[in-house]
Order: sequence, then C-alpha cells, then structure tokens
Amino acid sequence: MTENLKPDTADQVLDAIKWAVSDAIPLDVRGTGTKAGFGRPVQAGRVLDLSNLAGITDYDPGELVLTAGPATPMAEIDRALAETNQELAFEPLDLSVLYGTDAGAGTLGGVIAANLSGPRRIKAGAARDHFLGFQAVSGRGEVFKSGGKVMKNVTGFDLSKLMAGSFGTLAVMTEISVKVLPRPEKTRTVLLMGADDDQAIQALSDALGSSHEVAGAAHLPAAIAQRSAVGYVSGAGAAVTAVRVEGPGPSVEHRCKSLQDLFAPFGAVEELHSHNSAAFWREVRDAAAFTGDWQDSQVWRVSVPPTAGPAVGQRLRARLGGEVYYDWGGGLIWFALDARDDAGAADVRQVIRDCGGHATLVRAAPDVRQAVEVFQPQPVPLADLSRRVKEAFDPEGILNPGRMTAGV
Repeated sequence: MTENLKPDTADQVLDAIKWAVSDAIPLDVRGTGTKAGFGRPVQAGRVLDLSNLAGITDYDPGELVLTAGPATPMAEIDRALAETNQELAFEPLDLSVLYGTDAGAGTLGGVIAANLSGPRRIKAGAARDHFLGFQAVSGRGEVFKSGGKVMKNVTGFDLSKLMAGSFGTLAVMTEISVKVLPRPEKTRTVLLMGADDDQAIQALSDALGSSHEVAGAAHLPAAIAQRSAVGYVSGAGAAVTAVRVEGPGPSVEHRCKSLQDLFAPFGAVEELHSHNSAAFWREVRDAAAFTGDWQDSQVWRVSVPPTAGPAVGQRLRARLGGEVYYDWGGGLIWFALDARDDAGAADVRQVIRDCGGHATLVRAAPDVRQAVEVFQPQPVPLADLSRRVKEAFDPEGILNPGRMTAGV
C-alpha cells in the first residue's frame, strides 16, 4: 500500500527528501493529484503530498507578480487575479475536463511542472516564459532557489526554464513566482464557416501574418464543432475556423472588421462577443470535445510546424480513425482515437517523423501509459544530456521515477 508523507512547511519537505535519499525510497511527488494521469505511472511506494503547501503568499498587482505555494489551486489564483482585473496570460489548461476531476482543482505547481499553455501561447508565450522564480529542494536533499520576484532577473543560470516541463523529476518546488498581466478590455472572435483543413490553416496563417495581433487561432472540423456548447459554433453545421483579438474596444472592433474582410474570400463569416468568446476558447484550451461519449478515447497532443498541420491531421485520421482539431494556427493538433493497447503510438510518431514534430499521449489507461512512450523519444545526444541533468539534481532517482522515461 502506498503511504503518504504530508509536509506542512518547506523545512519538512527538506526533511522528507533527506530521509528518502538516505533510505533510497522513491517518492511520488504530487499536489492535489489531478495530473496523475499525465505522463507515465510513477514507480514509487510513497507519496510526497504537497497539498498543505498552498496559498498565495505575496501578490503585488502593481508589480505584476504573484507568489504562491505549489499546491495552490488554480481556482484560487484565478479568483485573486480577477479581483484586480489581471490574469495568467499564457492561459493554462485545465486538464480536469479531460480527466473528469474537479474543475479548478489543478495547482500552480502542476501547471508549471507540466508547462501547460493554452491558445494564447502564439501571442503571449508558454508557461515557462511567465515563470519568474522558485524555491525548491533537489533530489540530493539540498535547498536552492532561482530567479526571483521581479520581471528582469538574469543572474546565474535560468533554472526556471529547466524546471518548467520537468514533471517533478528534478526537484520539489516549495514556492513559485509568476508574472501576471492585465486582462484585455474587450475580446471578440471572428469565425469562418465551412472551410476544409487546408483552407482553414491558410486563412489562419494569413491572419497570424497580418498586423492584427491575433491572440488565438484554431480550426474545428465539423465533427468537433458540432460538439461545442457555444450555439454559434455547434449550430453552424460545418467546420469552424476561429481567430481571437483582444485589447481596447475601438482597436478590437477595427481588427475584427479587417479580419472579416480577410476571411471573406474563404466563406461565410460570423463573430462571437466576449461571453461566447470566453466559452469557446475554454473548450479549445481544455479539449472539451473529447468528453461525454468520447471520455474513454485516448488523446494525443501533437506539435508540428503549422503549415504541416492539415497533412498530419489527415494522415492521423487515415491511419487510426478518430478525430482531430487544430490550435496555435495549425501547430498544435489534438487527436482522439478509440482505445488501443498501444494508443497507436508507432503510427502517430511515424506520421510526424518527416515534419519534425513531437507527440505526447495526454490521456490513456495506466497500463497503456506504462507500455508506450508517453513523451516524444529524444535523440541519443539529447537523451544523454537529459540523463546527466537528472543525475545532477536527483542522483538516487527518488523523485517521480518513471514519470517521464521508463526505469527507476
């Protein structure tokens, strides 16, 4: 039976890791456990439960910086930011939609550890770009920190970039500082109806290449669009291509008009205002289409050059069936297929091999995630570098062993 260690302070985290190192006991590091299904199953007999390291410890709206414990729920952070009309501009995913857990229960530490970024990534950057600093305990049982609570901090190595996306395999963060930004005054979404994948990605490329500062660019084939809870989208009876613009009211209105003119040669055009825009982009962000009667499907997140998106999506469906939709102007493909023992891993990676993309299995049963490579296999030189980094931070391999690669 898995036993829990539940520290209340950073000092207790240090004590727990020192004990684990001395007895060579691997630890399953988690906050609220909402992302336990993301990555390979951890091979550990003890859980290091960080749920008591929660709460916002410092928030200065004027300085655009928020500091909190790693297990602080995203719902709490969103509420605090909403009170001052601010937000996390990288638009972090809420994986509770895919995994069927409580909405908003995911944590700040989980978002950073998984480097989860939503549709606005094409404009605002990834989670790692908004990660200012942290305090942590390494797998050696040593306390260290990197970065700080200011926007410009370049002293020493930028370990924040290393920790983002490490899935708790290098160190246990005990405090996290992130950059926040003002919420846009107005948000609208321009919809193009009925375009096929190739036409849609061309339209999105035109929009992204324009001067209109697009903050979201997605294409939903008809089978995905009809699953939307937004009536303008599900009622279209056709594929829906969407671009989002944000900012001061007059600017948004001008850019929407220009984008409508840009899209007019491709087909009929509609527009979503603030409330429906927010609902639509949450669905795109959280892969809401792959719930309900698709809850048992396996889900991949595939990154490719945007212009390769349509061809990759078509090949995935031709080989494996299932459904796809496109975010990041075609550069991110969400792909769901009926459950298979291997999740179609070999076929998925064969399809993306020529264009240089990478694929991550986001949802599948534990036995499937144990059997296949969940994350894109690295070239030998990069894998050797990753191994050396792991050994430098966690030489005994006690932190989340097996989470990213096979073996303890």
